[in-house]
Amino acid sequence: MPDVNVAAPPPGTPVPEARPALTAWRLLDVMSPEEQARAALVEGVLPALRAAAEHADAEGAFPRGHVELLREAGLLGLVIPREYGGLGGGLRDLAAATFAMGTACPSTALAYFFHNTSASRGLLPLEAIAAGLFADDEVPVVQAFAGKVLTRMAGGTWLANFASESAKSAGANIAIATTARPVPGGWLLDGEKSFGCATGVADTYLVTARIEGDDSPDGLAVFLVPREADGVVSRTPSPGLGMRGSANHGIRLDSVYVPADEALTLPGAFTRMLKVSRGSFVGNQLAISAVYVGAAQHVYDEALQRITTKTFADTGRPVASSPMHQVLVGEMTQQLETAYLWLRRQIDLETSEPPLRPKADEHRQWRLGKGTVCEAAFAVAVGALKSCGTSAATMDGVIGRTLRDLAMGLVMTFPAERGRLEAAQMVTSARENDLFAVVPS
Repeated sequence: MPDVNVAAPPPGTPVPEARPALTAWRLLDVMSPEEQARAALVEGVLPALRAAAEHADAEGAFPRGHVELLREAGLLGLVIPREYGGLGGGLRDLAAATFAMGTACPSTALAYFFHNTSASRGLLPLEAIAAGLFADDEVPVVQAFAGKVLTRMAGGTWLANFASESAKSAGANIAIATTARPVPGGWLLDGEKSFGCATGVADTYLVTARIEGDDSPDGLAVFLVPREADGVVSRTPSPGLGMRGSANHGIRLDSVYVPADEALTLPGAFTRMLKVSRGSFVGNQLAISAVYVGAAQHVYDEALQRITTKTFADTGRPVASSPMHQVLVGEMTQQLETAYLWLRRQIDLETSEPPLRPKADEHRQWRLGKGTVCEAAFAVAVGALKSCGTSAATMDGVIGRTLRDLAMGLVMTFPAERGRLEAAQMVTSARENDLFAVVPS
């Protein structure tokens, strides 16, 4: 091929700036300048999260310093609109943040994810108002509660979102048995929340309960409960398999008083706000999958570093060159790409304007995608364990720790099998996507 002379650019031609080094690029191929700025704030906390990850797992405790770390970075208001004092980020920012944190400390990423889910109790009611789902006399009540949630998060209050319970429903993913009964000036809450990150750590607990005497979904309500309120007790921590540093042991509520203005108890308000959510639960659940993909990326990188730098004693060749390791690397790469493809597709479905698909299609895709992502991420960790051998099979190393963390993804929210069943039901019988149900306490 003959030499080709490439003309130099004219004098004064701007030189393209190198894009900033951000972990978020591994998930999002394109980011706006504003998204890059928010991702840079996340990048700044990653070294501290990574440094504390091993100790947090070993102790089974959330690192207390992380609350102030994330607060000072402004990240507790990541997805809060600027008019409420937040950073103005959206679902793409949240997924990028939980992904990046997942590469450093999955437990912290999970707890941070649940803090941000609290924002939906402020954002969705406002969207429902805009959609005309509330009457004129209801709007001020809904706006007041939504404003409290959003301004407090933007101001640095860590909210722990407590919905999940040990009670199960055959027809919905989350069953609510915790009750709220009216008393002069407010409500008394009774029940037990079996899972919720930042137990004993968050400033305020956002509790979903059912109004006593109303056994329909319209009886669901939301309450802001201070961590130190009388009658609030942290459940005894259990020796969890993974995500051990997320403080996910839950709470008990024994006649906990909540003032009326610290609750959204308008009949049907909860179900009306869900009508404006997008594909995954209350419009943000795909960001939990981003935690798992971030962790899978980290364990993949760790395994490759080990097997490409370690050599066989007899040949001097890298361990990665053996046929067995080549197969394992190929399988790990395929599984990691599978996780990325499903997650990126869900991000596109839930953030594109106008929507790419009808809401029912977004729901169905999430039902399939959540389980597929989690299973693929776990398969990456299994491949890392196999490729690195007994030297990596320890409780305190990256590979052993991440294997346990990713095992939790198989059971959180709903298992892959339930997701596939629900997707099949949507396809064959046009069944609605039932998210919440009320059950007897």
